[in-house]
Amino acid sequence: MSIKSSIEAKLRQAFSPERLFVVNESHLHAGHHHTVGGKEEVFDGSGETHFRIRIEASAFARMSRIERHRAVNDVLADELKSGRVHALAIEPAAPGERTRW
Repeated sequence: MSIKSSIEAKLRQAFSPERLFVVNESHLHAGHHHTVGGKEEVFDGSGETHFRIRIEASAFARMSRIERHRAVNDVLADELKSGRVHALAIEPAAPGERTRW
């Protein structure tokens, strides 16, 4: 299973979202410097390391923006701790909130 598919499955199970978009943006970070195992490397943009998550779920209705981000990060803790996912851009919303996506 791809990392993107795993992220989608975990978020669907945790939040039952009305809308969910998980976008692999790794290619946008080609040429950026990363530290891997204490050694600086130039990222080539391949793989699944940088994601944008756009999620709309009723579970977020009574949460602050920070609480929403923490909730998503908690669900994806294994991916973040393992280093498989280097960066997440999270855009959480409750139903009826104005979103730009």
